[in-house]
Amino acid sequence: RALDGRFAVLYLYNPVTKISLTLEMWLAFHGELRRLASEEPLIRALVVSGKNGVFSAGGDFEMLRSFIEKDPEENQSYMESFYNLFLEVRKVPFPVIAAVNGHAIGASLAMALACDLRYFVPDAKYAFNFVRLGMHPGMGSSFLIKEIAGMLHAQELLLTGRYFSGTEAQERGLCHGLCPADDILEHAVETAREIGSAAPAAVRLCKAGLYKNQTLADALSHEAYSQAQNFATEDYREALDAIQEKRRPEFKDN
Repeated sequence: RALDGRFAVLYLYNPVTKISLTLEMWLAFHGELRRLASEEPLIRALVVSGKNGVFSAGGDFEMLRSFIEKDPEENQSYMESFYNLFLEVRKVPFPVIAAVNGHAIGASLAMALACDLRYFVPDAKYAFNFVRLGMHPGMGSSFLIKEIAGMLHAQELLLTGRYFSGTEAQERGLCHGLCPADDILEHAVETAREIGSAAPAAVRLCKAGLYKNQTLADALSHEAYSQAQNFATEDYREALDAIQEKRRPEFKDN
């Protein structure tokens, strides 16, 4: 659902499976991300949310059962492809905001962590429950929790597979804020509008740099490159003119 040309809302929806991550959803989700990333002009932000009070119940049961009959090499190749298609949220040039409007379990919670911003519901249930299903954590969760909240929380949440509330998630630093289920989508949309009011090229380069840089030297190099690119844009000139003229800038992504 495109809204005002600057951002869009993408819903996860499958009432039969409680929005579990089926192959069909995997392909449709990736296809929508690629379509949005190829359109001109680019949207400035994307909101991802669920329908009917559920974000996602995690991996599809029938898909999980199918792995029993396949050899390890085939399963490894399949899972790497599966991860990368959902984690396209990291690769698209615009920020992605997860409005996690209800329960999010396993792979779906990891996908939310891969988004650039995420908001949870205080009393919803969340879990990286992989070890309780007899398997190693997946969908990048063993990296993403450490990146966002640190090793301390990764150890406890991954090794126990325990459930926790949105309130606890915020206390652990796993989300950017809490909202009631009825308000979370609008809050995410308002955040998308706020991002959309900034200079698009600067935002895109900022997103890329946040995940690219592993050392201070890497960050300095990326920042110098990115600022040099921004200095050549009309939006940069517009920002300076607006400061001088004491008005809000109007960025046109050029």
